[in-house]
Amino acid sequence: MSDFTSDFWSIYIAGVTVVSILACLLLLWFSGKARAMTADDNTTGHVWDGDLREMNNPLPRWWAWLFVITIVFALGYLVLYPGLGSYAGTLGWTQIGEFKAEVAAGERETAPLYAKFAAMTPEAIAGDPQAQAIGERLFMNNCSQCHGSDARGAKGIPNLTDGDWLHGGTPDKIKETITLGRIGNMPPMAAAVGNAEDVKNLANYVLSLSKSPNDSVRAALGKEKFVVCAACHGMDGKGNQALGSPNLTDGIWLHGFGENAIIAMVNNGKVNQMPAQADRLNVNQIQVLASYVWGLSNNTAKPK
Repeated sequence: MSDFTSDFWSIYIAGVTVVSILACLLLLWFSGKARAMTADDNTTGHVWDGDLREMNNPLPRWWAWLFVITIVFALGYLVLYPGLGSYAGTLGWTQIGEFKAEVAAGERETAPLYAKFAAMTPEAIAGDPQAQAIGERLFMNNCSQCHGSDARGAKGIPNLTDGDWLHGGTPDKIKETITLGRIGNMPPMAAAVGNAEDVKNLANYVLSLSKSPNDSVRAALGKEKFVVCAACHGMDGKGNQALGSPNLTDGIWLHGFGENAIIAMVNNGKVNQMPAQADRLNVNQIQVLASYVWGLSNNTAKPK
């Protein structure tokens, strides 16, 4: 990997760029000096379709000068802008700098609008048509790739419309999740539970907590094994939002439903990550987005 962080590649790219431009100049000079063997009538002897003869006329002067201008432009560009390896250019222009400048300009333009929302409660923002339109656009641009355009999620990705929250569904908690992200970790627990039969019994007991179809005999045998899970999910199986551990009694299954899905979870564990958005969205945008998401599962906050 050290080869990719040394100065060699920067020098290599700069060298290839300069040589390519000089090669264009050499080609132009050579094409102007070289003379093909021609007959007395200035033809090369190549004939097509019986009477279409190739002439040996020089390149048009306007074309040659246009070619020279493009080379001069290229040299000037490489002096002003980055293009020669790690050389930054005399103007100091960067794509990142351009992006940040455009973002800052956009934030200045929308600052009065977001100042209005900053003075409103999350509930009021969730009921404001203008804020909802902005929140929806923020959601579509930053959240829908995982949670879906309808916010109903998918296997392994939470549904944001059902009121079931791993870390809490208050506006402040949603804002915290968007800002900092979340990492959920269910460690493999099969070794602590026992053998394969014990894991199967435990899976049926977990199903019984939500009154889902289960083998009642196996569920009774698996109840005592649930103590392994209770540290996170609680003895009643209702979960713990401080830890992000799911409620096992509500019939909502993030990673799949049924005996096999639960057995796989106990055997293999699961790690989920919600990436932090603080580096992509500013505080005001997060406030509007969090209020919009809160409104998805609180239908009383509908735009009037």
